[in-house]
Amino acid sequence: MSLFQDAKEHFIASHQHPINQALHHTTNILAITAIVMLFSNWKISVFCLVLSQIFAWGGHAVFEKNKPAFFKYPGITILASFAWSFENWFGLRQILAKS
Repeated sequence: MSLFQDAKEHFIASHQHPINQALHHTTNILAITAIVMLFSNWKISVFCLVLSQIFAWGGHAVFEKNKPAFFKYPGITILASFAWSFENWFGLRQILAKS
């Protein structure tokens, strides 16, 4: 198995609570917004990044009661998080599970 697959599986296992999952999907939307806003208003970009981390860490502290997957797989966890969200947003997880 690849490092990315390992990181993604660890990410999914670390995000089982539905509220934490919703917070992390929101976090990914905020991160995308931060990237887009970087080109027009850097203050909103910074605000979105800070808020995204409050949501992500808060979800782990309050609902999961575990450490964020980032501590085990720094860096690649960001890609795993986006892959996880896109699979859920666009139904790819259900399609991939059937094949």
